Amino acid sequence: MHDLLIRDALLLDGRGSAPRRGDLAVAGGLIREVGAASGGARETIDAGGLALMPGIIDNHTHYDAQLTWDPLASPSPALGVTTALIGNCGFTIAPCRARDRERVMRNLTQVEGMSLEVLRQGIRWDFESLPEYLDVLERRGAALNVAAFVGHSSLRTYVMGEEATRRSARQDEVAAMKALLVDGLRAGAVGFATSTSPAHNGEGGVPMPSRLADDEEMGTLVGALGEAGRGVFMLTKGGHTTIEFLESLAARSGRPVVVAALLHNSTNPQSVFRDLDAIRAANERGRRLLGAVSCCPLSMDFTLRSPYTFEGMDAWRPALGKQGSALTDVLADPAFRSGIRAELARPAHFRLFNGEWDKVHVVESARGELEQRSVAELARAAGSDPLDFMLDLALEERLETVFSALLLNSDEAAVARLLKHPNSLVSLSDAGAHLTFFNDAGFGLHLLGHWVRRLGVLALEQAAWRLTGQPAEVFGIRGRGALAPGYFADLLLFDPARVDRGPKRRVFDLPGSQARLTTDAIGVHGVWVNGERIVGADGVLATERLPGKLLRDFA
Repeated sequence: MHDLLIRDALLLDGRGSAPRRGDLAVAGGLIREVGAASGGARETIDAGGLALMPGIIDNHTHYDAQLTWDPLASPSPALGVTTALIGNCGFTIAPCRARDRERVMRNLTQVEGMSLEVLRQGIRWDFESLPEYLDVLERRGAALNVAAFVGHSSLRTYVMGEEATRRSARQDEVAAMKALLVDGLRAGAVGFATSTSPAHNGEGGVPMPSRLADDEEMGTLVGALGEAGRGVFMLTKGGHTTIEFLESLAARSGRPVVVAALLHNSTNPQSVFRDLDAIRAANERGRRLLGAVSCCPLSMDFTLRSPYTFEGMDAWRPALGKQGSALTDVLADPAFRSGIRAELARPAHFRLFNGEWDKVHVVESARGELEQRSVAELARAAGSDPLDFMLDLALEERLETVFSALLLNSDEAAVARLLKHPNSLVSLSDAGAHLTFFNDAGFGLHLLGHWVRRLGVLALEQAAWRLTGQPAEVFGIRGRGALAPGYFADLLLFDPARVDRGPKRRVFDLPGSQARLTTDAIGVHGVWVNGERIVGADGVLATERLPGKLLRDFA
């Protein structure tokens, strides 16, 4: 007797095979039969031609903190995600000494757009080491499966304290970091994550600790993956970090390297393709590198109190960390504004905002007639410079004006090339971070709805592989990412004629009733994790069961 029998579904096996109508049977949390299932079941669902694929594997999330207070990892399960990789970019909360907790939270507030009050009220600090943190996650449980990276910035902070953001590490400090990394891998971490991106700054605009690492430190830590014979190296790179250097790390360690964040910039349109061409060449030489790309346009809501859109710019540094009159004085300074304009006039390998004022809109203003209009349009009408118009409006409204900026990945022809590149990995949801700026946790449904159904850029089976089988293979996730007998029953049942993500909306369900942006699923009929249904056609089911597993054993 099976536990679950789904009949007459359009089966997408997660391996890129052509879709076929058939059945799927589940027992004991595992897929038992695929195609023509025999015998009865405790529950039978007539899919009536709905599509059935493995659950989405979101390989770029930041749920490290949220999972300590929200085992549902909202909103990802409702959006078809059954496995989440946390600790990306190296911004983790373990290892962490008690004396460093406030520093870590303040850095997360800046670098990942998280509320300090939410983190203070929400994080349950009943761990210090990474193995202890993993044990805590396993005891508490989660609605989805979780795999965790060892985070470089956390290693540096744990070993070097305040000096982590000020200097290169000494040889003994690198050795201590390596020992902690190896402990994490032995405890079941999926790999090692870091960032060299200039957009990644902590409190007051100070670079996140990993950005201070020299090549020797980086080589030693990535080399530890090779010595351990396991783990993926994940890096969010700055323009100064070359693919050639990353290829050398792949060669030294023999481990896969995932390079983020490869987003298309309309003002420097060939840059991302040069990186992907270099990644392709490295693969042809026998190295395993992949470029992490997004299927979503990168847009952010922001106010001038915390404009993540601009905070990676060198010229914005005088405003970083300032509040009240100290901040408004900087924003009003003509010299500050001239510096911003000068930097925007120079090309950059990677920069979130590139002077495209027609893609910056007023969303909320005390002057309602300005809303939903671009800053470029409004500035022209006022006979003003766009930067001056935006800053003057914000100052006039006590920095409460809400703007929205479409920053990167706005050229759909270019993004289509990224999605079809043989060495790209669909990624970069950032779920769990930037909660007031944007929400791309529904990236998988966007891929299925926009890029498959509306545009026809990918076939349905190709998109299913991109979201399931490919990341499972890259990160060595055993027994998941395919509809095959013996595999864990992580499943997504959806209507291919309707599937999509809904519009973003604001909810107030974080600790302290703080706000976040979320989005709803469209066309999703069911999500199962390890054979247990957690989502129905109307959303997340009311249940206390948390069927997700902490993943510790990787190929």
